[in-house]
Amino acid sequence: MNEHDERDLTTTGVDAARLDDQQLMKELETIHRTRHDTLLYASNDALRAHNERMAQLEGEYLRRNPDRPVAAGRTREGARERVSGESTTPRS
Repeated sequence: MNEHDERDLTTTGVDAARLDDQQLMKELETIHRTRHDTLLYASNDALRAHNERMAQLEGEYLRRNPDRPVAAGRTREGARERVSGESTTPRS
């Protein structure tokens, strides 16, 4: 690893801001997929690192996508109004 590479790494991976959109989505999918097992079975240090990395990745996603679609059922008001079986996925 050269000097430039070391500056791009955090303790948990490549700085989220340096990932392209496709890489960011792949990292988010992976960290969300591994979340449950990490919570149940990982050491406290591993869980702490997972939390930090998830926050970095999610923060970067939100920074890049401030106008992302928000499903009405995922808001407080929408959740109160939701009827059984209604989707919480935003409509296109």
